[in-house]
Amino acid sequence: MRLMPKRVKFRKSQRGRIKGKATRGNTLAIGEYGLQSLESGWVSAEELEAGRIASSHFLGKSGRLYIRVFPHKSVTAKPVETRMGKGKGEPEFWAAVVKPGTILYELAGVPEDSARQAFNRVAHKLSVKVRMVTRRA
Repeated sequence: MRLMPKRVKFRKSQRGRIKGKATRGNTLAIGEYGLQSLESGWVSAEELEAGRIASSHFLGKSGRLYIRVFPHKSVTAKPVETRMGKGKGEPEFWAAVVKPGTILYELAGVPEDSARQAFNRVAHKLSVKVRMVTRRA
């Protein structure tokens, strides 16, 4: 299951800059436990998929994992040992733009210790610092 948009208006996007904290997608919506980013950055589709696989291997049939972010941004790169100029490089991978406070994953239907262990495995796959958050009772 490759995470990328079905179609886009423009193949190559500008880099942009990530300012401030997340105002949307920063609270738990579905599950009891969530994985929240502590820093800004780009989380690639490969990282998201690796996290999904790591948690599903650990949890097995119990619980349900929800991925709350989607990689909409195309990140381009020029070929190695290419001279300057000659335009922008081709899209290399797709990434989700993440701000501090964004909930990346949610878990439902598992006890807290299992969720903590599953999220610990997921956190090792991600390029941003994260923490586990729980729903307020």
